[in-house]
Amino acid sequence: MCTTNRKRCSRRATSVGFPSVAGGIHRQLFAALLCLWLALAGVHAHAAGTPGSTIDISSAEATLEPDGLPAQRRWVQLPFRWDHEFPGLGGKATYRIDLPAAAVPGDEPAALLMSGAGNQVAISFNDALVASFGTLGVPKHDATKSNLLVPVPAVLHRTGQPQSLVVRTTIQRQRGAGLASVQYGTEASLAALYRDRQSWRNTSAIVYAVSLLLMGGIAGGLWLRQRDALYGCFALAALSGVARNLDRVWPDVPIPWPLWGAVVAVCYACHIGLIARFVLLVLERNPPWLVRSIHAALALSVTLACASFAFARPSLWTAGLVVLQLTSIVCLPYVVYGALVDRRRIAGVLMAAGTLAILAGAHDLLLVRMGLFGGADFTLTAHAMFFFVMILAGLVVERYSRTVADYRALNTNLAARVAEREDQLRSAFETVRQQNQEQAVLLERQRIMREIHDGVGSQLVGLLNVVTQAKPDRAVIEEHVKLALDEMRMAVDSLQPTHDDLPTVLATLRYRLQPRLDAAGIELVWDVEVIPPLEPFAARAALQLQRILLEAFTNVLKHAAATRIVMHASWHGDETPSLVRIVLTDNGRGLPTAPPGGGHRGHGIANMHARAQSIGARLQIETVDPATGGARMQLDWPCARA
Repeated sequence: MCTTNRKRCSRRATSVGFPSVAGGIHRQLFAALLCLWLALAGVHAHAAGTPGSTIDISSAEATLEPDGLPAQRRWVQLPFRWDHEFPGLGGKATYRIDLPAAAVPGDEPAALLMSGAGNQVAISFNDALVASFGTLGVPKHDATKSNLLVPVPAVLHRTGQPQSLVVRTTIQRQRGAGLASVQYGTEASLAALYRDRQSWRNTSAIVYAVSLLLMGGIAGGLWLRQRDALYGCFALAALSGVARNLDRVWPDVPIPWPLWGAVVAVCYACHIGLIARFVLLVLERNPPWLVRSIHAALALSVTLACASFAFARPSLWTAGLVVLQLTSIVCLPYVVYGALVDRRRIAGVLMAAGTLAILAGAHDLLLVRMGLFGGADFTLTAHAMFFFVMILAGLVVERYSRTVADYRALNTNLAARVAEREDQLRSAFETVRQQNQEQAVLLERQRIMREIHDGVGSQLVGLLNVVTQAKPDRAVIEEHVKLALDEMRMAVDSLQPTHDDLPTVLATLRYRLQPRLDAAGIELVWDVEVIPPLEPFAARAALQLQRILLEAFTNVLKHAAATRIVMHASWHGDETPSLVRIVLTDNGRGLPTAPPGGGHRGHGIANMHARAQSIGARLQIETVDPATGGARMQLDWPCARA
C-alpha cells in the first residue's frame, strides 16, 4: 500500500441544498454505532435467557480420547471447550447425561437444543439414535457452526424413569470443538429460542459477508479509477474479512481441514491489520515507523497463523492475535489525538469504532480463545468490524458530495469563461466576416476591371485603329462593334448568379448569339443533355467557357461559310475524372491549311487553347472530313458532381 502522506483538504465539504453534509454523516455514524452496540447487547441478553418450560444441563460425564494420549473419563462442566483441554490435538469424546424423570414434558413434544457440538455429532436418546450431524470421523462437516435443534419422539420417553442422553463426537485439532450448552424442554419453546439464536448467528454473518463483499468491490473499483491507497487498503481488508464471516455459517467447506483453518486465520490477520492501516489513511497521518510496524505485525501474524496450523501449535496463532491486538492499541492514540485535539469529526467516529473493535478483540482473545475470566462462547469482533464498513460508506458519500460541490463550482466558472470566450469569438468572427466581404467585393471589382480591359477594351482599341484609318471599312467597323457588345454582354452575364448551373450558362450564351446566327442565315441545332448539379465553379470559369464558345461561333460566322451548326453538351460521370463534354460542329469549309513556312493561322485558336487551359479543360479542334469540309471543336471540362 502507498504510505505517502496526502494533503488535508482545507475546507469543509458542502453541497448546494445540503449544508454541512460531512457533519450530518458523522452524526449518523455515531448514532449507528451506538444503536448497533445496544442491539448486540440486547440480542445476546435475549439469547442467554431460558424459557421457564426448559431445563439447562450444566455438566456431563465425559469419556475423552485425545489423539496420542490415554483416554480419560470424568465429569466436565458445560460448556466444554476441547481446545482448552487438549490444545493442538484431535480425538473423540462421548458425553453421557441423565435427565431426571421430572424433566419429561407432559403431553407436548420434547426437544434438545445445543449451541454447538462436534465437530461431527451423533445424538442418542434412551439408546436410540435421534440425530446425527456429519459422519463421525469424516472432517468434511463442522457441526459447531450452528445451533442444533433435535426433536425427541414421545415414544422414546420412559415414564417415571430418568432419561439417558448420549452425545458422541469426533474432533479435529484447532477446530473449536467441544460441547456447548444443552437445553431440554418442550419443542415449541426451544424452537422459538432456536430461531432467535440461529437468525442472529447466521443472518448477521451473512449480512456482514455480503456487506464486506459489496463495499470491498466498490472500494476496489474506486481504487482502479483513482489509485487512492485508502480505497485499495479497504478493498483488501473487506475482501479478506469475507472468509471469516462465511466460515461462521458454512458447515461443509470443500477445502480440507486444517488447510481451511489456515486460510481463515490468514484472512483474519489481513483483515485486522489492513483495517488499522485504513484508519491511518482516513486520518491522513502516516508516520513511517507506525506504517512499518503495521506491515511487520501483519507479516508476523500471517507467518504465525500458517505455522500454527502447519505444526499443530495453537499458541502460535494466539501470539499472532496478541500482535494484532497490540498493533491496534498503538494506533489508537493517533485517533484520539485527531478527535480531541484536531477536533475532526471523522476522527471521533473512528475513535468510537476503534475503541469498540479493540474491546471486542480483547473479549474474543481473552475470554473466547484463552478461556480466561470464566470464558465466553460467542465472539464480538465481526460485529465491531462491521462499523468500518459504515464508515467507508460515509466517506464515499462525503467525498462524493465534496466532488459534486467542486464540479458545480468548476462548471459555473467554466460557463462564465466559455461565455466570455464566445463573445470574443463572435466579435472576431464578425470582424473576419466583414474583412472577407470587403475582400470579395475588391476581388470581384478587380475581376470586372480585368474582363472589361481584356475583352471590351481590346475590341474598342481595335475599333479605334480601324476608325482612324483614311478609308475605314464599314463591315470591319461593324464587326468590331458587335464583338465589343458581345464582350460587354458576357461580362454582364458573368455577374448574374447561375447557382453553378451549366445549362443556364450555355442558354445565356445562346440567347446572346441567336440574333447574329439568324441574321447570317445559319441554323443552330441545340442538343444539351441533362447535366446533374455540379460543384460550385467560379464566375471567371463561366466567363472563360463563354469566351471559348463565342470565339468558336465567331470563327464559323467569319470564316466557315456554314449553314448549320450543331451544339451538343453531355455529362460523362463514368470517366475518370468525370467531365462535361461540349462539341460544336459546323458544315462549313473546314479548317484552313497552315500557311507556307509554318506561319500562324491567327490568334483566335491560340486564345481558345489558353482559355481552356486556364480552367483545366482540354480543347481539340479538327476538320470533320477533308473532302466534304466541316469543322468540329470538342471541349472536355473536368467537373465534380455536387
